[in-house]
Amino acid sequence: MAWDTAKTKRLLLEAAVDEFAAHGPEGGRIDRIAAAAGVNKERIYPYFGGKRQLFDAVVQRELEQLAAAVPMEEADGRPVDLPEYAGRVFDYHLAHPHLLRLLQWEALYGDATAPVAGEERRAAYYAEKVAAASRARRTEAGSAQAADSLPPKELLYAVVALAGWQFAVPQLARMITGGTVDEDPAARRAAVVDMVRRLAL
Repeated sequence: MAWDTAKTKRLLLEAAVDEFAAHGPEGGRIDRIAAAAGVNKERIYPYFGGKRQLFDAVVQRELEQLAAAVPMEEADGRPVDLPEYAGRVFDYHLAHPHLLRLLQWEALYGDATAPVAGEERRAAYYAEKVAAASRARRTEAGSAQAADSLPPKELLYAVVALAGWQFAVPQLARMITGGTVDEDPAARRAAVVDMVRRLAL
C-alpha cells in the first residue's frame, strides 16, 4: 500500500499547531506532535527538515488559511469594505486564537534584524494587501484621499493591529477598557469596525 505523503504532512502540521502555539519553536516537542498526529516522528525530518522548519511551515500554513478565509477583495474583484474587513479579521482571531500566539513565538525566537522564513513571499503578499487597502479606502471615503490621510501601508498596519492586538495582550485590554474580548466580543468587534471606519476616511 502506497504511503499517503500529503495526508501525513497535513496530520503533522495540524498536530503541530497546538503544540507550537502552547510551547513555541524551542519548547515544542517532536514526539508530542508525532503522537498527536499518529505518525512516526522520523517522518518529520524528510518532510520538513527539522523542528524549526516544521514551525515555519505551520506559521506559513496558518497565515495562508487566514488569507483564504478573509480576502481583501470581494469575489467579483470589487474593493472590500475595509471596516468590515477588520471585523472579519477580528472574528477570525476570535475563532483561531493560536495564530497570534504563533506569530508572537516567531518574534520572540527570531532576530529583529534578520528575515523570518518566507519573508520575501510574505512581504510581497502584504504589498498586495496595502494596494487593496488603498483601493478600499478610496471606496470608503467616496472620493479622492485627503492629503493628510494615513498612507495605505500605515492604514493596513493599523487594521491588523486593531483587529488582533487585544487577543495578543488581553491583560492590557482588561486594564484599559475594563473588560476582555471574551466578555463582550460583539462590543469589541463593533469598536474595531468603528475605529477603522474613522481611520479609513
